[in-house]
Amino acid sequence: MDDLSTGDTLLATGLSKQYGGVFVLTGVDFTINRGRVTGLIGENGAGKSTLSSIIAGIKRPDGGAMTIGGHPYRPADPLDALSRGVAIIHQEIKMIPELSVAENIFLGRMPTRRGAVDYPSMYEQAGTVLRELGVRVDPRRPVAGLVTATQQEIEIARAIVRRPSFIIFDEPSATLGSKETERVLEQIEHMRANGSGVVYISHRLDEIARIADDIVCLRDGRKVAQWAGADVDRNEMIHAMVGRELAQRDIDPPAHDDDVVLEVRGLSSERFADIDFHVRRGEIVGLSGLVGAGRTEIVRALSGADKCTRGEVVVDGQIARIHSVRDAIRSGIVMVPEDRKTQGLNLDRCAGENMTLPWERQLAKSGLITYSVIRATRDRMARELEIRGDLDAPAGLLSGGNQQKVLLGKWLVRTPKVLILDEPTRGVDVGAKEAIYTIIRSLAASGVAIIVVSSELDEVLLLSHRVIVIAGGRQTGSLDRSEATPERVMQLSVPSGRASTAHK
Repeated sequence: MDDLSTGDTLLATGLSKQYGGVFVLTGVDFTINRGRVTGLIGENGAGKSTLSSIIAGIKRPDGGAMTIGGHPYRPADPLDALSRGVAIIHQEIKMIPELSVAENIFLGRMPTRRGAVDYPSMYEQAGTVLRELGVRVDPRRPVAGLVTATQQEIEIARAIVRRPSFIIFDEPSATLGSKETERVLEQIEHMRANGSGVVYISHRLDEIARIADDIVCLRDGRKVAQWAGADVDRNEMIHAMVGRELAQRDIDPPAHDDDVVLEVRGLSSERFADIDFHVRRGEIVGLSGLVGAGRTEIVRALSGADKCTRGEVVVDGQIARIHSVRDAIRSGIVMVPEDRKTQGLNLDRCAGENMTLPWERQLAKSGLITYSVIRATRDRMARELEIRGDLDAPAGLLSGGNQQKVLLGKWLVRTPKVLILDEPTRGVDVGAKEAIYTIIRSLAASGVAIIVVSSELDEVLLLSHRVIVIAGGRQTGSLDRSEATPERVMQLSVPSGRASTAHK
């Protein structure tokens, strides 16, 4: 690093950025001080990613200037920014699966000795930074096959190993559970104590309040609020983000029927065993547990995405023979997967094409699906789910919240008997969360049986009639809404070596 990295302050003044004459960032002033954490909040599309991309050298501003320690700072690219002590950890994981963990951490700057890669040194250094983060993974193993949360931790390790003076965390906890998020926050506290300046971007306002020394709010590409210190009322932050008051979120889910729609009996696979629960018509059942507990594996098996070794799935009193996703759909079970960008949507195709893709055989009247059918389906789901944006453009250009609604719409073209939602609000802002919660409650009120998997315990408790807790691939408890306190759920989430046999 050159002498620019020795400055105590990175100062951005009047930063602006536009695309096609539309400003996405307008005259933003922003300061990063070494030894402090600045929380950056705002809805999707507020300009947070654009601002952080400019600071990290990914994008060039159309106006404004930056300095580090009073010296001009104009990074040509991310590597140039890194050489000046500025790093960014993206929300989107960018790993090369075939390479080892250590090779991914040191990609582009592998240590060498006598002209060859010094693998022993690289493995040792990678192991050190992984241990600092509390990540238990062999640095020699390939990234392929690692769960999303572990890959995110490796992404963090890749930035931390460079010991930057200024580091931007862009939604690092979006793919992590509470335990992994706690480790990240502890690492940020450690970096702050060692003199690094940190920007922490998150939709999880409790994390912002926990970690930030200062908070900046963007809305529609402008800085609309700034608070010194993190002792800021949550509702005040939300109001600054969305420019309006949100509806009361702490409300009970709608009443459900007594009719059992889905019954799971002794479901087992290589990743979980002896899962027993049921879901009634109009009931919302939450699946809770630590990352790696087996929640996603269970719902993937129910949806036909993964294989089971034994057990039964019963829908409306009939045993469902589920050997594929198509079998599950025919039985009335559909699942919205946890990663909309790699598992749920084709980002190069428009909203309507994404929504009709699973249903082309049913929707096609003459063997081929027509644009008029695609448009009619898109318009109907856009009205019902309040999807905004250019729906004729590739889905990848929509905001995260609208992408998630398109993914929901994809599986609601035909009303299912059982809807499984794996991380339904991952990576969306508070306004979009509110809208998705309303959609989930409305579907339950219409009689759909719903299973919600979420790493956010507050979300599970907010939405669910009952909470099923999973630990170490085993079902450790079933709690009614009145029993499901954060403390009780966390007690059941820690593997004890044996599972409870009491299931309601």
